[in-house]
Amino acid sequence: MEDRLKNLRKSMEKTTFKQLIFTEQHQCNIRKKINKLNISDEEVLLAVMQLLVHEKTGYELTKHLRGRGILKFEDNEGFLYTLLHRLEQKNCLLTRWDESEAKQYQLNDRGRKILQRAENKQIKKRVVLKELLEG
Repeated sequence: MEDRLKNLRKSMEKTTFKQLIFTEQHQCNIRKKINKLNISDEEVLLAVMQLLVHEKTGYELTKHLRGRGILKFEDNEGFLYTLLHRLEQKNCLLTRWDESEAKQYQLNDRGRKILQRAENKQIKKRVVLKELLEG
């Protein structure tokens, strides 16, 4: 670490962070959250497509993704809506505006076929990785 950063760290430890205590539990929780952010775009796409088998709004989709521990779009809703727009442009989604003026998203037949192929590839990957780990 550079000397100027070391000096900054020492200074902050004496002032800013003097009263902060990070227990092992705090550190573990922080590491878990960081690891959740490392999910690949492909994994996010797969989760979005799986959730859109049934019609959902962007808000509902966000809640379900968060429930799966996917936080890649937290504080960046544009990421999710860009992904939805891309799926719509690739003719994988049916969209409609409901009475409350919320946009509803759902996979169409083409999207379902792509999802099925992606899930089959994921299963094959897991089987190969499991065989590598076990044998």
